Amino acid sequence: MHSLAKTFTRRLSLAFTILLSALQLSAQSNTPPLAKSALPPLAWSSWNSFSNLIDSNITMQQARALASSGLQKAGYQYVNIDEGWWLGDRDAEGHFIVDPKKWPAIAPGDKPGNMANIVRYIHSLGLKAGMYTDAGTEGCSIFPDIGPAYFHVGSQGHYEQDFLQFAQWGFDYVKVDWCGGDKANLSADVQYGEIARAISRAEQITGKRLYYSICNWGKQGPWTWGPGVGGSPQDIWRVSDDIVAPVVEAGPNHGRKVAFDKMLRNFDQGVHPEAQHTGYYNDPDMMVLGMPGLNAEQNRLHMALWAISGAPLIIGADITKLDADTLAILSNPDAIAIDQDPLGLQAVKVKEISSGLEVWSKFQQTPGLRAVLLLNRTYFPAPMSVDWADLGLEADSASVRDVWAGKDMGQLKGPFAATVPAQAGLLLIVRGSEGEFAHYKPDADISAGEKAITDPQTVFAGVSQVSSPFAQVKITFTNSAKITKVIDLYANAETSTRVAFPPTGAAEASVWIQAKLDRAGKTNELNFSAAPDSELKIRAIDVH
Repeated sequence: MHSLAKTFTRRLSLAFTILLSALQLSAQSNTPPLAKSALPPLAWSSWNSFSNLIDSNITMQQARALASSGLQKAGYQYVNIDEGWWLGDRDAEGHFIVDPKKWPAIAPGDKPGNMANIVRYIHSLGLKAGMYTDAGTEGCSIFPDIGPAYFHVGSQGHYEQDFLQFAQWGFDYVKVDWCGGDKANLSADVQYGEIARAISRAEQITGKRLYYSICNWGKQGPWTWGPGVGGSPQDIWRVSDDIVAPVVEAGPNHGRKVAFDKMLRNFDQGVHPEAQHTGYYNDPDMMVLGMPGLNAEQNRLHMALWAISGAPLIIGADITKLDADTLAILSNPDAIAIDQDPLGLQAVKVKEISSGLEVWSKFQQTPGLRAVLLLNRTYFPAPMSVDWADLGLEADSASVRDVWAGKDMGQLKGPFAATVPAQAGLLLIVRGSEGEFAHYKPDADISAGEKAITDPQTVFAGVSQVSSPFAQVKITFTNSAKITKVIDLYANAETSTRVAFPPTGAAEASVWIQAKLDRAGKTNELNFSAAPDSELKIRAIDVH
């Protein structure tokens, strides 16, 4: 009888959780739908395992492996060609001259040296194709990892021509490096803004939109200018240098290994929650799962860190050499769902139990849903715990799922406690009762805090303090224009970012951002550089 009673109690608790979630969804059913924004890419890139030796055969081999390994089914879709595809030669009109031996004909009717050949092959597998260049006149081939140096492999002076060519070849994605820009001491904000405009012009001509990847290694603080640079409705930006230099199996540097601390360093350098939203993402570098140096536990932590960051999941390993355990980690559906949550927000550290023992929480689209990582950076196993209130949840119980175990742990009273192994993490999905939101309408008055900002604005003044490190803010808007509007947002007239608002016609929609609202009382302000009478109208905000 005791066992039956416990079973009945568990089922009753589960039924209550389902009912509570249904009521929360029902309560939000009349709220504006979430506007569709670009999600972080799921991809493979050639650099980490093939350096500057990439060619047509390697690309086809990796594309086939992506399609046949289960990774494509899990959501990975881009096959990205990195440095080494082109050696700097142009014709009299400035067009690329491509080596026909490295990039030969693939199918009947193909012309050797035409990069459209490899694009068509990748597309034939149901995948998308990524391309590479540099923002400067020179490129990273002036510092070759393998073989001789090559010069003039950048796109400066040819931005419109080159990005139009990429689109005409049929590419879907472009990564723009910074070796030449760095060498010439260029302004990254200016150069990447010009490139964004070149991509936009190429789209106007061809109808092909290139997914825009900025790779200036965190120099000049790209999280401060990267969102919406040059009016781009989508972009990602690297926040640091490489985790590891290329490990080419038959190359002179085949003995290189991934350092666990460098992987953690890149995660740390990529934490900029205020900048990540509405199609804009921090990029902590290609993943190194399956490369020499990390064990299975560290691989799982690596995947967990990138997933709760909402980071691009770009595989750097040779896919043909990945073992079953690594493939299972990369294709874990819960981890991918965490990464690809439509809100596009980044995890925030909500609790530090002691040095090296941290709790991270990622706000998700489903009300009351959180992705939670208990992170143990230390060299010893450690007991860790989290209260539901730490996650912004209200009830004293929540349902918990262990992602890597693939196990539902049922409805649990808080706090949740577990022992986390050394240099590892416990990745959880927690579903509870959502905390309250405060609703605000635009303020008609301009306070002293905004007088220094001269652009027309929509102002929300008198916003209450939020005690958590970052507030989650839902923005309700209409955009009657036919294009995405990208505008500045200031939090307390200090921290700024650019937010993308897709077209909505006359209907309302919503996007989400995170902001520090840490002024005491009702003295916080959010200022949008959109006049109330413009095509874009900011109707309201809801603050959690």
